[in-house]
Amino acid sequence: MKELKKELRQVIKSVKAYMQAEQLAGIEDFYLEPLPEGQTLDKLRDEVLRCRQCPLYKTRKNPVFGEGSPRAKLVFVGEAPGRDEDLQGKPFIGRAGELLTRIIEAMKLKRKDVFICNVLKCRPPQNRNPLPSEIIACQDYLWQQLELIKPRVICCLGKFACSLFLGEGSSITKLRGRFSEFRGIKVMPTFHPAYLLRNPAAKRLVWQDMQKIMAELKK
Repeated sequence: MKELKKELRQVIKSVKAYMQAEQLAGIEDFYLEPLPEGQTLDKLRDEVLRCRQCPLYKTRKNPVFGEGSPRAKLVFVGEAPGRDEDLQGKPFIGRAGELLTRIIEAMKLKRKDVFICNVLKCRPPQNRNPLPSEIIACQDYLWQQLELIKPRVICCLGKFACSLFLGEGSSITKLRGRFSEFRGIKVMPTFHPAYLLRNPAAKRLVWQDMQKIMAELKK
């Protein structure tokens, strides 16, 4: 009986891992992790602070849960914390963060009016790209954040956020400028502010995307 239970647990674990991998690839309708009863953003933040689900907890200085309004109509989702974010535990506070703040203010909003977070809550060493296993380990925190906030629009900043919401291999260049949907929420993919620092000419395209978000929020 013990062996049977052990095998059953292993099967369940394998199936869940497979379904999470499918979700990462953009197939998410059949597998939605339920929101824990009584969950709040504050409780979820505490869970992130204690998180040991992937090896990044060993190298991080501070998890970066995200910040902003718990009733935000607009959520910005980036890739992962960088050095400055890791040191202070706050999202988008380096040069790219300063640019994002200017974009938000140009939209006649303030950072406190929106919610800003990342796919990963911990900084990958040397700012390397997130690994698929790290995204899978962390993604449920993001799903819960969105379920608690209930935004009208999600703005995906960069490749990894775009791939998570719209499917692996999604091209921002091809998809930006038009809305998609994720669990009934409008999703606008656009370039990451760090990309804009290297390619200033793309700022015009991002502003076009922000204008469409502004129009959607006014409906």
